[in-house]
Amino acid sequence: MPNPGSALPTKTDLIVLGSGVAGLTAALTASLAGLRCVVLEHASAIGGTSARSSGTVWVPGNMYMREAGIDDAELAARYVGTLVGNRGAEQMWRRFLKIAPRMQQDLAERANIEFRPFTTAPDYRQDIEGAAPGWRPLEPLPYDGRKLGSMFEKLALPIPELMLFGKLMVTRAEAQSLLKADRSIASAWLGLRLLGRYAADRVKYRRGTRLVLGNALVARLLAACLENGVLVFCDVSVSGLLKENGRVTGVAIGNSDHSIIADKGVVMAGGGYPSSADWRKRELPEPVAEYSPAAPGCVGSTIELAQKVGAVLGTSGVDNALWFPSSVMPRKDGSQAVYPHIVLDRAKPGSIIVNQSGNRFVNEAVSYHEFVRGMYRANAMETCIPAWMICSRRFIAKYGLGLIRPRTPFLGKYIKSGYLIEGRSLFELADKTGMPVEGLEQTVVRFNAMAKNGKDHDFGRGETIYDRSNGDASHGPNPCLGVIESGPFYAVKLYPTPLGTSRGLATDTQSRVLDEAGNPIDGLYACGNDMQSAFGGEYPGAGAQLGQAMTFGWIAAHHAAGQEV
Repeated sequence: MPNPGSALPTKTDLIVLGSGVAGLTAALTASLAGLRCVVLEHASAIGGTSARSSGTVWVPGNMYMREAGIDDAELAARYVGTLVGNRGAEQMWRRFLKIAPRMQQDLAERANIEFRPFTTAPDYRQDIEGAAPGWRPLEPLPYDGRKLGSMFEKLALPIPELMLFGKLMVTRAEAQSLLKADRSIASAWLGLRLLGRYAADRVKYRRGTRLVLGNALVARLLAACLENGVLVFCDVSVSGLLKENGRVTGVAIGNSDHSIIADKGVVMAGGGYPSSADWRKRELPEPVAEYSPAAPGCVGSTIELAQKVGAVLGTSGVDNALWFPSSVMPRKDGSQAVYPHIVLDRAKPGSIIVNQSGNRFVNEAVSYHEFVRGMYRANAMETCIPAWMICSRRFIAKYGLGLIRPRTPFLGKYIKSGYLIEGRSLFELADKTGMPVEGLEQTVVRFNAMAKNGKDHDFGRGETIYDRSNGDASHGPNPCLGVIESGPFYAVKLYPTPLGTSRGLATDTQSRVLDEAGNPIDGLYACGNDMQSAFGGEYPGAGAQLGQAMTFGWIAAHHAAGQEV
């Protein structure tokens, strides 16, 4: 592996701007095709938003499905085609479905980019024909960060609130198992193994080196890139793209005279613009999202570089964002913890989410993307932004609530910070949150009656296999519905927060960036959230962003190498 202190070259074959999963996949694929490749990251760490994510990759028809005898092509096309409709170009989503399985198997066989299938992770839109009950999402295997050598310290950190002790990574399944450590030998043994490894790591490293989720995927891609001769640099600011005779030929570095010439072109993989207040104001719906759990460097700078040489954005979509509902709490250092409420609490029995009038407005158990869309739709009639998630103390003890983990004995610091609102009664909770008492009480009474019968007549919570997969299987008759009866009661604010953005640079099926006339700009490619969503801004299942990112990064590299696929 090259030393982090290697000097920037002046000439290469392909330059990739951005070091998330999209950029690293493009760089790795290019190197496997025999190209010299340089990755330039303007932040001080490698991985971008990908390193903060679950690392799940959505690949219909993947090699594990084929090995299990599952023929997915027709069903996947029916599902994606119906979901996307006229919001995205058919040739783009069909291109994804054709190439994604090839990309996944190629990188598994030639670069040991390893996954395992989530066999019981249902697609998000179970109301659409062709939605699968599982197998399409792939989970990255754990990775030993020590294999990265000195480059381990350059790997971007996950969101600290998603780690144990702020420094130890665990998967969702491991976290659920650890909650049973006091009554399960297997869970206790898992805890001992994880803690033993972590204790040994902290002698030498700033955090645990057993990597899972998005950190594991980024680390594995990074290691494969380095092993295949890719040069990776952080803290490099690109001030412009070089263009000669209509072709993008390289990049200018910062305010210096240094430039890098790239014979095969430049790939834009900067992660879109979820962290830019200006871009959010221009492209996202009102009220404009104030926070984002994305990496702070995803500010649209690479898209702007492309626009300066004639690139254009794709068609504006429904909302141009890929959403999480998140709660927000100030950290000790003055920064804001933005915690995404993905699957751990919203679908669990014994909670509801209401607007400022105390009314439910959406099925709380739908996917994070569809939940936030529900917030915006309902906000046109009653104030739903922010919304309130409401539950009892018993719920928090069993399932947790946002930043508050299950079995947390004392809630004082969360109440003191303003993150958590406490009321001994619904009357007091309504008063403290500014909701009308009568409205909230009526909502809870109606909800409790439906919960006892196991049927949500208002929004259908718990009626799909996706809803139920995130509920509590031990709770009946509906794993997503439970009464809210005994105080004290608690409320947390939920905000719409973009993890990624779906409106990006217009491209063709070879990942080539297009100009205003719809013609490809020679030598300029885009992938990941810098590229217009092939799904038209829709979110078909877990890992849909990273699946698309890797697929079109793989396509871009092959085209740059003269190997059209």
